[in-house]
Amino acid sequence: MGSLQTEPAQSRPDLLAPPVAKALAVWPEEAPIDVDQVLVAPIDGSLADTAAFCEAYGVSLAESANCVIVAGRRGEVTKYAACIVLATTRADVNGVVRRHLDVRKCSFAPMDEAVSLTGMEYGGITPIGLPADWPILVDSRVIATPHVIVGSGVRHSKIAVAGPALGALPGAQVIEGLAKEIG
Repeated sequence: MGSLQTEPAQSRPDLLAPPVAKALAVWPEEAPIDVDQVLVAPIDGSLADTAAFCEAYGVSLAESANCVIVAGRRGEVTKYAACIVLATTRADVNGVVRRHLDVRKCSFAPMDEAVSLTGMEYGGITPIGLPADWPILVDSRVIATPHVIVGSGVRHSKIAVAGPALGALPGAQVIEGLAKEIG
């Protein structure tokens, strides 16, 4: 986890967006990890973007995960979902995600919508604490990673958590091939 100074996230609500703190307060007992194993570390908010963060804190792209919010439409109905992918990959929004959501058009949700609907800061959105009716689509490579670094809901910190735990979040669905390698 590079040079991150982590501590149990539940003990540092000042480093979490309110929906994230609320989700940790009701962490399921049957989760593959205890809530105390969800860690948080303060970071410089100006370095929250993945490439800058990884370089500054010595975290590899292969252990950093991105949570992107997508919006899919079929007719007048819009469906939102979160996609969790390793930073070495990109979500296949127009293929796998679109078909999985059964929508005609699918794209990244506009920033203002993503922020408004999640209650989290852009660049810090995390799968923990998202709206309960949203599917959380997790690339299978994420759950095969022992520990991943994801957003905390705010730009001035990051969460470190076991990859398999992200695949066990309420509403999570692990999907083989959700993402494609970059490059």
